[in-house]
Amino acid sequence: MKKTNLFFTVFVLVALLTSCGNVKNIAYLQNSESIDYERTHVLYDARIMPKDELTITVNTTDPEVSLPFNLLMQNAYQQGRSLTTGGGTLMPYLVDNEGCINFPIAGRLHVAGLTKRECERVIQEKIKPFLADQENPIVTVRMSSYSISVLGEVARPGSYMVSREEINIFEALAQAGDLTIYGVRDRVKLIRKDPSGKKEIHTLNLNDADIVNSPYYYLQQNDVLYVEPNKVKAQNSSVGSMTTLWFSATSILISLTSLLYNILK
Repeated sequence: MKKTNLFFTVFVLVALLTSCGNVKNIAYLQNSESIDYERTHVLYDARIMPKDELTITVNTTDPEVSLPFNLLMQNAYQQGRSLTTGGGTLMPYLVDNEGCINFPIAGRLHVAGLTKRECERVIQEKIKPFLADQENPIVTVRMSSYSISVLGEVARPGSYMVSREEINIFEALAQAGDLTIYGVRDRVKLIRKDPSGKKEIHTLNLNDADIVNSPYYYLQQNDVLYVEPNKVKAQNSSVGSMTTLWFSATSILISLTSLLYNILK
């Protein structure tokens, strides 16, 4: 009886210690009291990348003057991905591999690497020579293909559209239903492609509050987050796939043992 009580006590202590360790591994943004928040006073502005789709509108005091710059789509199939105006659906501009778009009258413009505001200024300067002196065109650029993907140990893996063109890593994980209990919080992988097409993989620690100062805290369009499983999930997966094999092996071993026992007794 004493041995049973001792075993139970040891088991409870081990369980409690393990539980404390797990809480430390699960909690986000630890050591937040020691973070220099002055470094976080930077507003994020997304930059245009190759393969992005842009919706561009030009407005002038005389609506007739801006018509050549606001091309309407002919194919109704793509209307859901573009900006609809009173006169129809505006044609989206696909940024090519060289980072350029073909804009009406202004011609070929390099826009990759620019923020929306910078792109608006470039287009505004390019079309001004084709307008009357009193015209000061208002150019509006929107990204119609801003999306991120979240994979691995999250509740709802998948690709998600970002309507406001700004999303941080925690907001992205919230869209995917947060990490499961099996997700490794201190080794989240971020797969990112730069304007030249080069791919990079960065490892992020969600337990560390200093992640808010990371250059990867805000996600770019087409970023991919991957949350790897912890050892418990990996072991459970292995056990699940090997269950049938183990049962078969155990059954054979029991049969052989029984046979040998009957022969040798």
